[in-house]
Amino acid sequence: MGAVRLTGAVRRRGIRAAALTVDAYPCGVPELTYLDHAATTRMRAEAVEAMLPFLTERFGNPSGSHRAARDARKALDESRERVASVLGVDSGEIVFTGDGTEADNLAIAGVHAARGGVVVCSAVEHHAVLHPVEHVGGRVVGVDRTGTIDLDALARSLDDEVSVVSVMTVNNEVGTIQPIARVAEVVAERSPRAVLHTDAIQALAWLDVGEVCAGAHLVSISGHKFGGPKGVGVLVVRKQVDLAPIVLGGGQERGRRSGTQNVAGIVALATAMDLAHDERKTMVDRVATLRDRLVDELMQTVDGVIETVPRDRKVAGNAHVLIEGVESEALLFLLDREGVCASAGSSCSSGAMDASHVLTAMGVTPERASGAIRLSLGPTSTAAEVDRALEVVPAAVAKLRR
Repeated sequence: MGAVRLTGAVRRRGIRAAALTVDAYPCGVPELTYLDHAATTRMRAEAVEAMLPFLTERFGNPSGSHRAARDARKALDESRERVASVLGVDSGEIVFTGDGTEADNLAIAGVHAARGGVVVCSAVEHHAVLHPVEHVGGRVVGVDRTGTIDLDALARSLDDEVSVVSVMTVNNEVGTIQPIARVAEVVAERSPRAVLHTDAIQALAWLDVGEVCAGAHLVSISGHKFGGPKGVGVLVVRKQVDLAPIVLGGGQERGRRSGTQNVAGIVALATAMDLAHDERKTMVDRVATLRDRLVDELMQTVDGVIETVPRDRKVAGNAHVLIEGVESEALLFLLDREGVCASAGSSCSSGAMDASHVLTAMGVTPERASGAIRLSLGPTSTAAEVDRALEVVPAAVAKLRR
């Protein structure tokens, strides 16, 4: 892999791993091995093809009344119907947003602004939920060692003051699938006036969101997680939900989200969603086989590899592991140097690794959390990519341990 210089003040188990200075690729840029599908996915060719006309000749603003505007409005309405059909809701319950983060914020802040009250969420939510909940002084509920919400603790946190509860469908770091149906039952029993929101952004590629999230009143989706474009999202808002807009202006989306709709992105999202829904079963089975081989062989060839969440508790594309004796930041530099794209369950700030809030909530020690790595597979993942990862990761770990 060539020479790598480790610098920095952090020492753990005698390994210097706070920061890396890496020479430029000495043998040219390596071929890309993409194992970061939880971060984003390649746009499907069909979605690109569906999108292009609305970036060129079919460029009308759907809020107008002339022929070009009506053409854009027709495409928007048809896309809304397609999305609603996949999600098992009425088309009038679909709100298009700028992305998943906006959808999460609209769900939390919109209900709170309309109804007041207390907001409750799990400790492992994406920051797009956690930060709005923290902003309004909400309550946070713990999870077990698999990242699954503690239903008893959730029940204790609920009362008549609660207006909205937010529990994600699939965790973005470790892949845990939450029991949304059981969560809905607990909320209905303990806080019957509250609405349930679920961030399903990581779920749609792997689960039938319409079925799994049937008990939720608000559901967030993001296009770029399943072969659609970045910059477009969906919030399902069931009819009984009082929701105040957080973006004001022209009153688009029935007054729930102002701003000219991204017609090209919405058409592409609907196309990608249709395909993801139709192909899910075959894709999930194939990717699960690849993921299982990747994790099994890593644990066989590298000492100190711990699978973070049991496979029957998470989605098929997630291969999150903890590797003893290395730092995530250093490992990711070496993997990138060899063309392997991955991520870690932690963030780097001022040269120091901060433990992931998800792993901390799960009770993972800081020492183990510092070696977290997420290798996430998706519809375009191949056996050759798994082979390459199984070549590069053990070599990188061995280099760091030396």
